[in-house]
Parts: sequence; C-alpha cells; structure tokens
Amino acid sequence: MEWWRSAAIYQIYPRSFQDSNGDGTGDIEGIIARLDYLQELGIDCIWLSPFYPSPNKDFGYDISNYCEVDPLFGAMADFDRLVAEAHQRSLKVIVDLVPNHTSDQHEWFLEAKKSKSNEKRDWYVWRDAASGGGVPNNWPSYFGGPAWTLDPPSGQYYLHQFLPEQPDLNFRNGQVVEAMLDVMRFWLKRGIDGFRVDVIWLLVEAADFADEPINEHWHKNLIERARTIHTKIEDQPETHEVIQKMRQVLDQFSSPGKERMMIGEIYLPYDQLITYYGSKEQPECHLPFNFHLITDALDNWNAETVRKVVDEYMAILPAGESANWVLGNHDQFRFASRIGNAQSRIATMLLFTLPGSPTWYYGDEIGMVNGDIPLDRIIDPRGLRQPDVISEQRDPERTPMQWDGTAYGGFSTSDTWLPVNADYLERNVQAQEEQKDSMLNLVKHLLRLRKQHQALSTGTYASQSCEAGIFAYTRQFGDEKISVHLNFGSESRKIDGTGKILASTTMNTGRNDEKIGGTSGLTLKRFEGLVLLDS
Repeated sequence: MEWWRSAAIYQIYPRSFQDSNGDGTGDIEGIIARLDYLQELGIDCIWLSPFYPSPNKDFGYDISNYCEVDPLFGAMADFDRLVAEAHQRSLKVIVDLVPNHTSDQHEWFLEAKKSKSNEKRDWYVWRDAASGGGVPNNWPSYFGGPAWTLDPPSGQYYLHQFLPEQPDLNFRNGQVVEAMLDVMRFWLKRGIDGFRVDVIWLLVEAADFADEPINEHWHKNLIERARTIHTKIEDQPETHEVIQKMRQVLDQFSSPGKERMMIGEIYLPYDQLITYYGSKEQPECHLPFNFHLITDALDNWNAETVRKVVDEYMAILPAGESANWVLGNHDQFRFASRIGNAQSRIATMLLFTLPGSPTWYYGDEIGMVNGDIPLDRIIDPRGLRQPDVISEQRDPERTPMQWDGTAYGGFSTSDTWLPVNADYLERNVQAQEEQKDSMLNLVKHLLRLRKQHQALSTGTYASQSCEAGIFAYTRQFGDEKISVHLNFGSESRKIDGTGKILASTTMNTGRNDEKIGGTSGLTLKRFEGLVLLDS
C-alpha cells in the first residue's frame, strides 16, 4: 500500500519551529536538530511551509525564486541534508508549492511589466479598465479590496487574489504550466516525497472575466472576499487539466515504495472537493485537503455535528481513494483555543483514529493556544488589511514552538519574530514529556496505536448508533475490530462493549489495557474518549 494513504503528516512553519543561529527566526538547521523529536513523536511525514526567497510581504507565500532557499532559512546544502536526515529516520518530506501567484519581485513579473509586448506579459493575468473606467470587474481579493491593481505605465490592471504584491500567474498559458512543472521536477530530483499545493482550486479563472453574482447575505463581519459568490474566480473546469499534468510529473518520479504524492489545498463543499481526486484514467490530487472539521465543526463542536461531517465525507469518498482530516494549520486559529483543552483531547483521538491520513500542525501536540499578540507586534498582512474581522488575524497561530521553560521557550536565544506565548513556562515539550497524562503523551500513544493496529491505519469505517452527546465508530481489518467512543458531553455515560481499553483521552495509564465485559457495560467519563479492542 502506498505510504501516503495512512501517513500522519506534520506541518512545520519553518520560521516558528526552531531557531539555530539566534536571529529570532526558525530555520532549516533548527528543523534538522528536532528530527529525533519528530521521529519519537511517531509522525510519518513532515510538510514544510515556504522556505524560498521572498520579500516576505506574505511571509514566504510571495515567492521571488521557486528553485532556491531563502538565506533567512539557510542554504540549499542545508535543505539537502534535511531531506537526507529525515529519510534516515524513515520520515517523508513534502514541501509547499505555490503556483497560483508569484512575488511582484519575481523575474517573470518584472519582465511582464516592461511592456504589453514582452514575452512574459501573458504569463500573468492582465485586463483593460472597465468601459466606464476603474477595475475590470467585481472580483474581490482574499486580503480585502478588489483583486485588481493598476499598472500605470501600461494602463492595464493585473489580477491578484491575495496581496497586490502577489500577482496571479496565467495558467491558460502553456508556457506557465510547463515552467511550474519544471519547478516540480527540480525539487523531486532533490529527493522530496511530494508537494502540498497552495490554493490549488484557484489556478484558473473564467475566460469571460464577467462579474460574479453578489452575495446578498454578506455583512460587515465577513471578509470582503465573501461579497460575491465565486462562480468565476474559483474551481474552473480548466483547473483540473493543470492538476492532471502535475500528477503526471509525480507519477513519472514514482516507483513502488517510493511514491511521490500531492496534497491540494481546497476549501470547497464535499461534492466539489472530491472532483479533485480526478478519475482512474485522469488522476489528480492524491489527497485533496478535507478542511470540514475546521470549517463546519470547530465552531459548532458537538457529537452530532462531527458525526455528520465525518459520515457525509465517508459516504461520498470515491472508491479506491483515501480520506484525510485536518484540525489546524498556519491560516486557522489553534483548535485548543476554539474548543478548549478537554475537547481538544476528544478532537485528537478523533483525528488519529479516523481512516486515512491525518494532518497535524506543529505545537498542537502540546495543546498550544492562540498567541497573545500586542497591537504593535501584529505583522500578518491579512489581519492588518482587515482589522475588524477577528478571524483574519493569523499571527496568533504562528507563534514560536514552546520547547521548554527557558527564555524564549527554547525556540531561540534572542527576541523572536513573533512573541512566544506567555504560557510557555507551563505548556512546553519538556514539561509534558514528564507528565504521564499530558497532551503530548496522548498524541504519542495514539500514533503508536496507529502503527500497531492495522484496523486503525487501514481498516474499514462504520459509524455506530448511540445516544446524544456520543460519537462512536468502528474500524476493522480482518478479524481485528476496534471501536472508538467519544463523549462530547459533561456527564458520564454508560456504553456497551467488551474487550480491552487501548487508550483513554485522560491518559489514565491504569485504565489502558483494562479488560471490560459483562452486562454492566462501561462508564465513559465526562469529556472522555476511549479506543477499545473488541473481543
């Protein structure tokens, strides 16, 4: 079976993971220094957010050179050593690919701006002003305001779905597609195991450039992007053609046991999301990211909502494809802040016992919460451009990793690019390694169970009927059957079952391996989850 089908993926935001040289920003050497920790944690694959040269208008997601390492993070030799060291520990490495847009300082865009006749002009999306003057249409940017900026010398506007400093590439141009495939080949030749592709569902826009329908339900507490319904700027049919070509490159570099894979960042409803798996004849993403636990459940966290999110996805998942689940990332508030510590343990057991591939965000294994960012330390452009929309602040989930109780949380020896959260004295890796019932040890235990029991790593899934407040399901492989019981409620509940307890969210070590049976049933404590090996 291909490694990615059940791999636990760990996202590293490089500037916040470990600083090795005391400049206050994380780097590749720092990641190498923590590989033993990641191996012991039990994850299978690390995903690196951008480390490429960048003016850092959007902290690396505005790339000025796709085939180099930003000196802020180290050198190419450091990257090569990271891949080699990770592979020695049986850890896969995937990297961010950001094809939708470049930095406005990329040589391609600098050429494109020179004149309308420049050979790179059509590598980006340009339009004349509207007939009455002004922006070509009503397409909005994710970061506020229109998705168009005027280039005064030429009198034309260029498209940018994010910052004006992030012009969109034109994927209707075959030369652009081939250039991006060459970027993929460059990194695949360096031995990486695949890509997480940024905003992959935005690659192509409608050819008619017509206005989008107005969202009549928009209100001031929503981002400006939500002013329209995105029939023109997202999820266009031609996007799938580009992704199919990307997949062909990955398949050319793959061999049994050394498969190269692609995860697509896609925020879409399930019926649209699953189309990004492609078909047997024209495969696309190995794993289109499933964010519905974040978008549909975390703000309405209860057993019934979570069951609905999971069951609907599993029912619509195409035959032969693998599921994936996400609870947090660099664009979303920490889930421990959204649902609280007790429910975070429920969410963690859920993530690591559902079928398919779970994705984990650095620091969530110690229950990191949103950082408290003083007004004068806010630096995220999305938050600065839309200060009235709290959800658009992304600094809180990007604060430095909390390794120990020393100055700067063991992340650095000097003032850090974002402030270390004040709770680092109590909430850190070193402290939790010594606490048997810590969140960190729960994560380690669940990841070990995934490797020890094939029912959890590759088994079938079946939802169980149960009373309100409880979500239960079974995983089965051959004769091995494991049931998971999650009590979202504040009261203890009796459940049926016989067998052996493999894990409790309370990490009561005396309860692990406890055998249960008979007619008395089992008491599921308030806010407790259990993994039960059925007999």
